[in-house]
Amino acid sequence: MPQHFTVAHLIAQLQNLDPNLQVRLAVNPDFSFAHYVGADVIVHNGTAYIGEDGQEGYLPAAVRDELAWP
Repeated sequence: MPQHFTVAHLIAQLQNLDPNLQVRLAVNPDFSFAHYVGADVIVHNGTAYIGEDGQEGYLPAAVRDELAWP
C-alpha cells in the first residue's frame, strides 16, 4: 500500500464492492482491533481525514493474517 494513499486509490479499492457492506478500520498490528469509521470527512491542507468512531472489538484472525500482521 502506498504511504501517500489518495482518494482515487480508496475509490478504486471500494468501487466494485457490494455497497451494503459494513466498513471497519483495522488498527494497530501489535494490538489489533476493528474500529468503526466516523461519518465526517475533514479536508485540511490538502489531506482528507476520516475520523474513527469507536472500537468494535478484536480484529478477526483471518483479517489479521491477510494483512500479514503478527
